[in-house]
Amino acid sequence: MSVLTKQKIASYYDRYKGIDVTFTKEIIQVTGLITQQVLIKCVGDFWPCVVYSSSFEGAKVVANIKSGIIDKLQQANNSISLRLSFRSPENGQPLTFFVSARVAGYNAYGGSTDTALFNLQFTQRPPDDLIEIMGRVLDANINSSKRKDERVLLTADSLRKLKILSKDTAAFIEGVPRRCILRDISFSGAKIIMMGVAKFLVDRDTALRLDFDDPRESFLVRGKFVRAETVEGRKELIALAIIFDEASIPMGYKVRLNDFLSIVRADNRPDNTQGEQAAMPISPVTAK
Repeated sequence: MSVLTKQKIASYYDRYKGIDVTFTKEIIQVTGLITQQVLIKCVGDFWPCVVYSSSFEGAKVVANIKSGIIDKLQQANNSISLRLSFRSPENGQPLTFFVSARVAGYNAYGGSTDTALFNLQFTQRPPDDLIEIMGRVLDANINSSKRKDERVLLTADSLRKLKILSKDTAAFIEGVPRRCILRDISFSGAKIIMMGVAKFLVDRDTALRLDFDDPRESFLVRGKFVRAETVEGRKELIALAIIFDEASIPMGYKVRLNDFLSIVRADNRPDNTQGEQAAMPISPVTAK
């Protein structure tokens, strides 16, 4: 995991501790949760379980109730440890830790007589690793709304820090890829340069491919061309503004962009003397 300051981790905990995150397929992928290695430990025995949701104060997990776990819970006065395992984005190795908890109750899950949804209350603050993993997702989701119009100009420096493989990419129009060049990106949209005629492209749906490295992953972000501008000195080229479909913006993209913007804001603080912000312009953008 990346190394965050104690202050940043404490900020995540204080701001987001009561917010539950549901572990959808997308959240599992973004956080790197290794589902096969999630277990409940009680009185020395282990039971596999599925994380349904989690906050910094507790979690909901699904487990088989006909495996002897209920008897063990009674012996332990409902005290358990939840073992979580996440894949590190830096080296792909598992990062495993335990969270002490108490079972506050359980109910049948999905009408089944074999499985139940257990409500776990953490008995102490969870490890910093969990706060960092979940905090990054929560922070990105909130900032994608609060700062959706902050636009990042894609310079050589910002491309490197964002880990975008190249400004050369593709916009898919009715499923057909068209080569284009990224000019800037934001939580809510992007601007690209491509060959074409403005009147045939504005108001059309598109999907923009964004390729990242370390770890390597690609996102296809759906949206619509909302306006076009001429490119000075290049009659065959136009600059097109894309507004993303908010409901389909990948969480992984939000996390990547939020991580970058967090670094830039830190660099822009008055006591910063590095001057790196000059190479990473950020400005508001709105649809017209």
